[in-house]
Amino acid sequence: MFAFGSIARQFKAGFTPHIYKAARYYGPGDVRIDDIPEPAVGAGQVKIKVAWTGICGSDLHSYLSIIPISPAIAPDYVTGETLPVVMGHEIAGTVTELGTGVDSTVLSVGQNVVIEPLISCMEPSCGPCLVGTRNVCPHAGFIGISGWGGGLAEYITVNQEFVHILPSGIPCMNIYSVTEFRSDFLLHGGRCLMEPLAVVWHAVKRSAFVAGDSALVIGAGPIGLLLLKVLKALGASWIGVCEPSTRRRETALKHAASAVYDPLVNDANVAAQVFQATNGHEAMWLTSRYGEVACAQHQHDGHEGDRIDCYDRVRSRSPELLEAVAEGRFAGLEELITSKIALEDVVEKGIKTLLDDKDNQIKILVHP
Repeated sequence: MFAFGSIARQFKAGFTPHIYKAARYYGPGDVRIDDIPEPAVGAGQVKIKVAWTGICGSDLHSYLSIIPISPAIAPDYVTGETLPVVMGHEIAGTVTELGTGVDSTVLSVGQNVVIEPLISCMEPSCGPCLVGTRNVCPHAGFIGISGWGGGLAEYITVNQEFVHILPSGIPCMNIYSVTEFRSDFLLHGGRCLMEPLAVVWHAVKRSAFVAGDSALVIGAGPIGLLLLKVLKALGASWIGVCEPSTRRRETALKHAASAVYDPLVNDANVAAQVFQATNGHEAMWLTSRYGEVACAQHQHDGHEGDRIDCYDRVRSRSPELLEAVAEGRFAGLEELITSKIALEDVVEKGIKTLLDDKDNQIKILVHP
């Protein structure tokens, strides 16, 4: 396992921790703003001042019921922690301190970074961890769900290998005021989308998709809309979106969907409509659920071909994704951020708003 600590990790000799606010998850319907100690930076670790953290669909599911990777019944296999845990895994911030042994030729104080939240056992007997597919480790979990701190706190310390530097081509100002809404502020907040964007990028890369293909995205929630953006960036010739919400269909069209379909319309035969729109060519169908993406090649009669289920992403994809973002291949990404809130509002204006107002909300960011 990783040599990593928790909120209760032992502090360095002579270190007096500061106290700060964090949103901690105690169980379904029970998220509290607690005072917690600021952890010291251990060897090989990086301290990050959190700028913004996105609320993910998995956070909503956790609020409604216990999810499998939540350490509710027993300590998490990797982190050793039990509830409560600090929430938040779509994290963007700025490096404030480096621990001993951190590669200072790569990381330095003041860098704007995003955090890869996937954690795994890294045991020598674990095949997936050994070959680099940590996302399918049987003990895989997430920072911000399984323990090891989270983004809904002012600071977080993580192992250096979980930190990805934003290329200089990604505009982002060090703006931390939740009340400022300038365009550069939106771009800064947009850094939080790198984590879910990486999930989608990995899924499409794993699929049989090639530039020039047609695709149908089923569901225009945050992951579905990011699928639309990735498919466009990778050269799809036609992208349809199937979504019951009028507002989200409109958003999909705004972000360059070729066509949108309402599956609730009487006698709607989306497969036949896609077949007609693509002049009889096959289209790849992509759908998302609980942050997972499933890709399948479908025939015009709706029969499904080979299917790929993708959960999270692998580390090797992150550099190429960040390069694509720096090249400007995801124009308008920040427009998917529909609200920005303070930490103390995370339940009422964050989680509950996303659950109750799905038509108008896509991604809500929290400033701790």
